[in-house]
Amino acid sequence: MREGRSALLVAPTGAGKTLAGFLPSLTALAGRPAPAGRPASAKARGLHTLYISPLKALAVDIARNLEAPIAEMGLSIRVETRTGDTPSHKRTRQIARPPDILLTTPEQLALLIAHREAADLFAGLSCVVLDELHALVTSKRGDLLSLALARLHRLSPGLTAIGLSATVREPDELRRYLVPQQPAPPTSLVEGSGSRVAMAELVVVRGGAAPDLHMLDTGLTLPLAGHTAWQAMPAIYDLIGRHRTVLVFVNTRLQAEYTFQELWGINDANYPIALHHGSLDATQRRRVEAAMAAGQLRAIVCTATLDLGIDWGDVDLVVNIGAPKGASRIMQRIGRANHRMDEPSKAYLVPANRFEMLECQAALDAVEAAAQDTPDARLGAPDVLAQHVLGMACADAFDANQLYDEIVSAAPYATLSWEDFEAVVDYVATGGYALRAYERFAKILRGPDGLWRVRDARIAQQYRMNVGTIVESAKVKVRLARGVRGKPGAILPKGGRVLGEIEEDFADTLTPGDTFLFAGEVLRFEGLSEDEALATRAGPGTDPAIPSYAGAKFPISTFLAARVRALIADPFEWDRLPRQVSDYLLQQRTRSVLPGPTGLLVETFPRAGRYYLTAFPFEGRLAHQTLGMLLTRRLERERMRPLGFAANDYGIAIWLTRDVGERIGREPDFLEALFAEDMLGDDLEAWLDESAMMKRTFRQCAVIAGLIERRYPGQAKTGRQVTISTDLVYDVLRKHQPDHLLLKAARQDAATGLLDVKRLGMMLRRIQGRIIHKALDRVSPLSVSVMLEIGRERVYGEGADEILAEAEAQLLEEALG
Repeated sequence: MREGRSALLVAPTGAGKTLAGFLPSLTALAGRPAPAGRPASAKARGLHTLYISPLKALAVDIARNLEAPIAEMGLSIRVETRTGDTPSHKRTRQIARPPDILLTTPEQLALLIAHREAADLFAGLSCVVLDELHALVTSKRGDLLSLALARLHRLSPGLTAIGLSATVREPDELRRYLVPQQPAPPTSLVEGSGSRVAMAELVVVRGGAAPDLHMLDTGLTLPLAGHTAWQAMPAIYDLIGRHRTVLVFVNTRLQAEYTFQELWGINDANYPIALHHGSLDATQRRRVEAAMAAGQLRAIVCTATLDLGIDWGDVDLVVNIGAPKGASRIMQRIGRANHRMDEPSKAYLVPANRFEMLECQAALDAVEAAAQDTPDARLGAPDVLAQHVLGMACADAFDANQLYDEIVSAAPYATLSWEDFEAVVDYVATGGYALRAYERFAKILRGPDGLWRVRDARIAQQYRMNVGTIVESAKVKVRLARGVRGKPGAILPKGGRVLGEIEEDFADTLTPGDTFLFAGEVLRFEGLSEDEALATRAGPGTDPAIPSYAGAKFPISTFLAARVRALIADPFEWDRLPRQVSDYLLQQRTRSVLPGPTGLLVETFPRAGRYYLTAFPFEGRLAHQTLGMLLTRRLERERMRPLGFAANDYGIAIWLTRDVGERIGREPDFLEALFAEDMLGDDLEAWLDESAMMKRTFRQCAVIAGLIERRYPGQAKTGRQVTISTDLVYDVLRKHQPDHLLLKAARQDAATGLLDVKRLGMMLRRIQGRIIHKALDRVSPLSVSVMLEIGRERVYGEGADEILAEAEAQLLEEALG
């Protein structure tokens, strides 16, 4: 640090990374003379260190841990936090009288560098500390942060950047992220600058106590499906009673609410148990965090809001309900217990079903091997860049050439071409070719001096109110419309009563004609009208084609999926599995075959007047949803009359009115053609054109890029208004400017996020020539798990579990004869 070198510090949980990141700053600040005169002159000393956290709770926790030793040593060092929960008057004062050390989030940093006084505020900045760096760089928040970091390096050329992380798979990617990339001379303006790779130093700390990690054995036989883990609640409550403080992690907010209520229902000892997730009011979250830090709570049921870096020394146990979905994620979570390097972190994994037992065992093996599966670094998103360009105009007039050089010094944007940068600036200035006639989309203007400026103060204010890349998912009302039959792209009339709401991410998967279960009825999806899903009654005897699904939002990582396939394929490994799982796999091997580690098992069988095709790629629910949609299109073309499909993390099930097994047996090449890689070409394009997903994805990109504001001065824009605005713009751009910046951004987002196209493509390549077909006379034990997904509603609690158990018993009885 004294030599001004940036570094990435990789060390086990509890090794003292945070102290290492701050100690050079504390040393430098302790030796700096205190400001003279009145308090207002404190600005002369300036901001010395900036700390960036992915979580508001982590920033508050770090501040608390810093303030105690600073006070005990009597140092004249001021530490403050700045998050979305910080009052506006305090944020204003922080500009006028900055603290020595400011702890903040990527969104607040974006606001700070867009401030008129940003140059003065950061001129003396010496150090920026980026905590849990691996969690920041894999999303659009990381893109926004990289651009802010590039601006900080320009405002303070001697700036040192320190990255901290305990879970790093590719350290070189993070090392590049921390320091400005040096542009290489382009051969032409439109080919992109390229970059000369620059890297921060790498410091790796070895050792540390191995975690004490186990799979919770309740002594009960687990079901083959379901995510609530209701049968484990008494055992979890018993663990809470035998430990000082327990963090109970779940994967979704809905699951957090359910688990909290279940534990309270059996809390005869009146243990102080709290709830913490992102939808709660900030005041309530802070109250819970303060009570936890003071040792007043026995347990907290929480989501990912507390799984990074939180250092509460009294936590002596972590319980993770459900499958962890990733090795790095579970290592972060278990590190919250006994947050010291020389003491083992104690934790239990609680599988909710037998397949999750397999996943938990794979995670146990990965943790023992200290394996990591953090996602790859990203290419910078264009909608985030558009937001940043507007922010830089709000800070001061900018020269396009200088801003371009600054932007390509950020690692995610190092390969950005000048042509693409010009397209972004043109979009911010006009809205793009198709929208330039509308003044409302013009945000910046080019003056006679050649510099770009924000158009007026109102635009700057709107930018500050809408900065950020987190677009909260909205819900869509389900309206029962009589006598309506929708076609793709048709504008549907309103009418009929509202039945309730479904989440947008489920509505995204529907195309007109799909059927689904809701409010106790089978409904036919007719189309979207503004922010409502219009549906009609499907009629008796109709199969629900695509059920809404419950469970983890995280798909199983590619790394863990490969380990699960290897466990299933190797009977010599079964001795390490719980008996109920090994018996289940043995039943599958007896009745059918087991999927191999690299191939694909496809089973076909008749049941209840229908014909079924099941397949087990083990590639996660997102990839399987996309695969199911594309396979049903192909089967429809082949006149196999598919009725619908269901998917979970491990496989898919398609049901048809014609015998697909007989067709496969008659035409040996049929199956290979069905799963050919070319389904990601025209089939995918055709499905995207028909689905509502692209409109939803475009809406998120439009909000991030500032085309449509969520909030105006003095008022907030409703979800309905945002939907109407973006849907109209989407239709205009598709017709008049199909290569528009935001349409490209939406397709990029859909491919990498909602559809998981890259992972699906890798799977299709992997299985070529390795597809095994097994024609059966009835459902197999393995197929029971995905068959249970058919027709499921998003219902939690014992009633839903009883219904699921009855269906499972019936299917297993059929499978085992």
